[in-house]
This record gives sequence, C-alpha cells and structure tokens, in this order.
Amino acid sequence: MILNIAAYQFVEVDAPQSLAERLHELAERLGLRGTILIAGEGLNLFLAGADVGIEAFVEDLRADPRFAGIIIKRSRSTTQPFARLKVKVKPEIISFRQAEATPLAGRAPALAPAELARWIAQGSDDRGNRLLLLDTRNQQEVAFGTFEGAMTLAIDKFTELPTAVAGQREAFAGATVVSFCTGGIRCEKAAIWMQAAGIDNVYQLDGGILGYFEEVGGYAYDGRCFVFDERVALDCQLQPLVAAAVTESIG
Repeated sequence: MILNIAAYQFVEVDAPQSLAERLHELAERLGLRGTILIAGEGLNLFLAGADVGIEAFVEDLRADPRFAGIIIKRSRSTTQPFARLKVKVKPEIISFRQAEATPLAGRAPALAPAELARWIAQGSDDRGNRLLLLDTRNQQEVAFGTFEGAMTLAIDKFTELPTAVAGQREAFAGATVVSFCTGGIRCEKAAIWMQAAGIDNVYQLDGGILGYFEEVGGYAYDGRCFVFDERVALDCQLQPLVAAAVTESIG
C-alpha cells in the first residue's frame, strides 16, 4: 500500500528557491512522488510513497520551526498515484490574485468538521442563522460531489471566484457562510476575501472536505471528492474511485 499525504501552511518563506531545492533533494532521496509548491506565502504539497519515506519527510519538514505545526492528511492507495516528483516556486501556493486575501495577515474563523455536521443537522448555526455552504471549487470538481444544498459556482478557475460571488450577493444576506474546498487552502483565501468584500459571518471548513471525511465521514455529503492525482476522486472513507490519468494540476 502507498501512503498519500496532503498538507499546506501559510507562513512567511523568505527564500522560496532555497527551500524548494532542499525539499526536492529530500523527497527524491526518499523515493517520493507528487507535487510541492512553494511561495513567499508558504507551502502546499501532495506526496505519495512508502510509509518510511513519507514519515521521514514529515519529520524533517516539521523540524523546520516554520512548519512544526503543519497538519498532515493521510490516505492510502494500492498504486502510486503520481507519475513523477515536481517541486515548483510560484507567486502563490494557490493562485487567487487578490492581494487582500493573504492568510499571513490573519484568517477567517475556522469551523471544525464535527461542528459543521452539527449545524447541518440542526439546520442553522448556534445563533439560529440560516446556514449557507459555499463550494469554492471549480465545476469539474463539483461534478464528482459536494455537500447537499451547497451553493456551487460556475467557475473553471479559482481566480474567477470573486466575480462569481459578486453575482450572488443577495443570497448571503442574513446567512452564516461556511466556505469549503478539497483540503482547506482555497476556502481559507476565499473566506478572507469575502470578509474584506463586506460579507458577514464567514467561516472556513477546517481541513476542507478531506478533513471532514476523516473526522465525520460522509454525513450530508453527496458523492465523492475530486483529488488532483490518478486516484481521481475519494469516497467518504478516503478510498479512490479509479486509477486513471488526470490532467488537471494543483497549481
């Protein structure tokens, strides 16, 4: 069995190229495949390999004080889901192109998966406000599955979200908004941007859909969660749909 990990952390990185070179050498030496994105705002990675290699990589990464608290999401597959190892330096670890949406300056409140499940079950937040779940992913991803009753957007790229949300402003009035995505990175930026745009009561789902599956399971989720590798999509038990080629990249 192959161990797959996904992780990200927003933290100031003053020498992205140096970090990229070090992590590339480490991952290559440990026989890992996947994608690592590094920017001045942090780190975003999807890696797969043997348990011993993955755990050695995580231990080394956490030895860096900047990533000591990085949260790692783990899942299993019977085959290696990545064709090769790619390590890239980018302007952002997830492209959004909204200068005000920087988690380095603070983040929107995070909602734990169990709390979201409880709010869904009771039909409102704890103040009695209407609940609006906002899927920040693109149409291709949403087609595999999403939360029941969630607002989805007709977007092909994350950078199109601000325009799409602007066209739905009336729907947010009086609601408590919980933004969500695959692993948490996009909904973190989206929630910050919505706050800056004057949308009230905005939360982000901590750990995204994968974190929700891991902690809660599939309650109130319809379908699977698209992932950016050859597993294609995972069910609520984090099991893959098929081992088929996927052309979409994480950057």
